[in-house]
Amino acid sequence: MEQGAPRILVVDDENAICQVIQDYLSLRRFEVATAGNYDEATSLLGAERFDVLLSDIRMPGKSGTDLLRYTRRHHPNTATILFTGYADIGIAVTSMQEGAYDFILKPIHLEQVHMSIHNALEKRALKEEVRRYQRGLEDLVEKRTKELREALRLVEAANLDTVTRLSRAAEMRDDETGNHVLRIRSYSAALARELGMPGDEVGKLYVASSMHDVGKIGIPDHILLKPGRLDAGELSIMKSHAVIGARILADADSPMLQVAQVVARSHHEKWDGSGYPDGLSGETIPLSGRIVALADVWDALTTRRCYKAAFSLTSSKDIILKSSGSHFDPDVVAAFRRVEDEFQSIFAQFQDESSSVAHAPTEN
Repeated sequence: MEQGAPRILVVDDENAICQVIQDYLSLRRFEVATAGNYDEATSLLGAERFDVLLSDIRMPGKSGTDLLRYTRRHHPNTATILFTGYADIGIAVTSMQEGAYDFILKPIHLEQVHMSIHNALEKRALKEEVRRYQRGLEDLVEKRTKELREALRLVEAANLDTVTRLSRAAEMRDDETGNHVLRIRSYSAALARELGMPGDEVGKLYVASSMHDVGKIGIPDHILLKPGRLDAGELSIMKSHAVIGARILADADSPMLQVAQVVARSHHEKWDGSGYPDGLSGETIPLSGRIVALADVWDALTTRRCYKAAFSLTSSKDIILKSSGSHFDPDVVAAFRRVEDEFQSIFAQFQDESSSVAHAPTEN
């Protein structure tokens, strides 16, 4: 057999079936070994590397389903395909749920076996590519986490200007406006005061809210800067910025950074439980996260982004009010209504050039 050919292990207590499949696959440049039962198969799996395991379900002693579980536990890189002469849909569904790549009914058609192996190898290669990407991303996040943690240790002894500049650096990776963090912290502090938070807690949230999206530093540029709609996989990676941000800020001794960690993880949660990353709802969402959630959405609505124009202040307000009890905590929305004038003053104070609704009507 030629070097690097896919290696297949065929397991069936009927030697004739093993021989037919082995002869067929060998002609198609696969390296094929055979086993007659569970024990022979596990012995071969322990001694050699196989790309695909092709096994009958019903055999004397332990079954092909047992072999599937063993292989998944001890040889996760081996793709398992099961076949049987019993057309039991329940067994098929269970097998697929437990990790089988395919399920074939006897009598076996050799072309179907070939196609099933081909598909399993492609699917396995795709999974390995995803695993490699995830490992690379985890390594990158870990590297950047270590670097940023050291930076944040110095931030604790530095002033608010240093925090602001670090937060701006993270925000501006995805074309956020330069004054975004200045507005977010002012909006958040206004809401916190109106909700009766103690002054020291307001102060911590004022600084901590600047770092709500610090986890974006761990999102690959091709996703973060993509101009069009993200697909499901990209959206899942993008949503991971909340968890990444919390990891970056984890284990801090500083009370302010502890608040920042909570905000980073929870500011995309929604009152009705449909948010992420933890699907929290109602008052199980930390108050700091509920406050920054509204501040962040308000700023997104009222400023121009690369993917949308700015909404008018009136339209933005209507969206916030209509989202009370679904996206936002009704008490936070009520506080927003009471400090609406302060929000508009903050908006005017920290406008960005050509990016806001400066000339949009503000109907009252």
